[in-house]
Amino acid sequence: MTLLAATNDVDWPVAAIAIAGIAFLAIVVSVALWQIFGTGRTAIQSQQDQEYRKLVDELSAVQRETTTELRQTNAALSHLREQIEELGHSVSEVDRVLKAVE
Repeated sequence: MTLLAATNDVDWPVAAIAIAGIAFLAIVVSVALWQIFGTGRTAIQSQQDQEYRKLVDELSAVQRETTTELRQTNAALSHLREQIEELGHSVSEVDRVLKAVE
């Protein structure tokens, strides 16, 4: 009975304003927490982006080094091919001379 008696004395417009105030505060706190967590998420993502950029830079440097080494290897192989062709011509010439001598 005391609850019923207490509700009879309540001024409903004041109660409605109090409920609206509590709801407003709950919304403000929710939005503030949402923004705080959003800022934290952005900071974490920014750190990950920096790590990815560092990794990309390192991989680019390794790729440049590999490209340089491949070019040097290709040049050395070309030089070896030329030497093998010259050696083949020399062997053919020696073989031709030997056949002529026989």
